[in-house]
Amino acid sequence: MPDNSFLGTGMKFPPQINPATGRFAVSSEAQSVKESVYLILMTQQQERLVRPDFGSTITAYTFMDVNVTTLNLMIRALKDQILSQEPRIENVDINVDSTSRPGCLIIGLDYILRGSNVRDNLVFPFYLNADVEEEEYEPEQYSTEQVEEITD
Repeated sequence: MPDNSFLGTGMKFPPQINPATGRFAVSSEAQSVKESVYLILMTQQQERLVRPDFGSTITAYTFMDVNVTTLNLMIRALKDQILSQEPRIENVDINVDSTSRPGCLIIGLDYILRGSNVRDNLVFPFYLNADVEEEEYEPEQYSTEQVEEITD
């Protein structure tokens, strides 16, 4: 079994409390790398004052047209940003599916863990237009008669 200690251990993202110990939950090895890549994608560059280069520019593509040129520009930028900020991975391959869900790009990242040659992947949904997602979610509406029945 290969020694993957170089992949490290860190606080789980999103932060969680371990109910058994009452301490922050931790992730290690391949899971830690996956969470780190997700954190890079979810953080907008210039968002962190101490590390302004950390993160990605994926939000800059939110309201752009979905065409081959835009997708290729986004893929190239994401590859460069991920490889420059996550030293534990190599050979990043990004696939984008723009047809499966309207208003959403499904971004598939395939990468190899450096030093172990283990292939891993991450699927990241990127919403192009927030209105589409908001229309799909409609909270239950109750009539006044139903509310009276519930409260009685």
